Amino acid sequence: MHRTVVLNVVGLTGELLGDATPNLQRLAREGVMRPLETVLPAVTCTVQSTFTTGLLPSGHGCVANGWYFREIAEVNLWRQANQLVAGEKIWEAARRRDPTFTCAKLFWWYNMYSSADYAVTPRPIYLADGLKLPDIYTDPASLRDELVFRLGEFPLFNFWGPNADIRSTEWIARCARHVYDTRRPTLTLVYLPHLDYNLQRLGPDHPAIKEDLRAVDAVCGELIDHVRKDGARVIVLSEYGIVRVSRAVHINRVLRAHGFLRVRVERGLEKLDAGASDAFAVADHQVAHIYVRSPHRVGEVRELIERLQGVDTVLGQEEKRAAGLDHERSGELVAIAKEDSWFTYYYWLDDEKAPEFARTVDIHRKPGYDPVELFRDPALSMIPLRVAWTLLKKKLGYRYLMNVIPLNASLVRGSHGRLTDRAEAMPLFISTEPGDLPSVVPAGLVKELVLRHLFLEHL
Repeated sequence: MHRTVVLNVVGLTGELLGDATPNLQRLAREGVMRPLETVLPAVTCTVQSTFTTGLLPSGHGCVANGWYFREIAEVNLWRQANQLVAGEKIWEAARRRDPTFTCAKLFWWYNMYSSADYAVTPRPIYLADGLKLPDIYTDPASLRDELVFRLGEFPLFNFWGPNADIRSTEWIARCARHVYDTRRPTLTLVYLPHLDYNLQRLGPDHPAIKEDLRAVDAVCGELIDHVRKDGARVIVLSEYGIVRVSRAVHINRVLRAHGFLRVRVERGLEKLDAGASDAFAVADHQVAHIYVRSPHRVGEVRELIERLQGVDTVLGQEEKRAAGLDHERSGELVAIAKEDSWFTYYYWLDDEKAPEFARTVDIHRKPGYDPVELFRDPALSMIPLRVAWTLLKKKLGYRYLMNVIPLNASLVRGSHGRLTDRAEAMPLFISTEPGDLPSVVPAGLVKELVLRHLFLEHL
């Protein structure tokens, strides 16, 4: 077997490679680089599940970053149990070929209770008073204390939220190097999220993106050089490309205005009542699963959504089958935004009635993805002092919300989720090992290509 390291550099595309990415450019020149044809929806949990299983969403079941769990009438995003992903995983297939094979899965999603040998993933501690503390989940459990002792506390608040920056990616890279050196896994899967942040905040054409590219390229370069000295093969890939957007589509507000979506009022604030709604959408970047309770109303809902500005197309049962999205977890309809548009989860019609979590970073209670969590509310003055004071009161046992997130979807400048035909805007597959690869690598082929890196002398 050949030790192999896979770096998932989120958001990396051909048009972003250049003078700011000398290490990745060198890897591509010395090996091979191809555009990668991702899957619909082109979002983290779906694409990673296709990478690890070789299946489309209709096979592995991860139809988005979250979905409506019909059996409990709740929307859940960003769950971590690997049991949610159907199909044989890369590491299971490799272990069948050679029982001595081991895999380290580092910050890839659905990383809890998997059959990988080593796992590290974010897992905050939620206290009864509402305080959220940074932490990680590891398998084996002893690895957690070892990593915190050697690397310090995982910078959770630099992994997502208004403070998201290179520090979380640097910590993950140091974690990967430590696990690689001490556990000697045959396959190491590493998630490096840094580009995701400003590509969504600022858009892919903003001048500041060059600094983000330099930062993540430096992290990649150090890790690549370290493992290649040890003889490891390296794959760099990405899940999706991020495009510039200028329009937010409030799909749930439209469904509510037409009487389909219902809310429950709690202390004057509105919560989505999914189980009582005739139709509502789980918005996820540029894709929205629309759940329609009554089959006879599907056509009515489809006509309504197709008329919305910013909606490119709406998939029914036949179209979902053609797209590999015909799974029971999918909505009865799936809306795809135009390239310059994206879907919010917002369902309230008056910001004064927005739920208390709307102005906080709360990825588990929001019934849809919220990229506005990357911003601080510009209307609030002295935000750093406000945050520090609120944290102090929380630590003293008082209950306070970290309500610093705006309700202004127009701030978002980049999104993803829909497919593109432009090769330069596609994600990438780069390898140290030249081989007979197709001109465009399908996401469903990644599992097989990783196995070839592990077991074949020549690709």
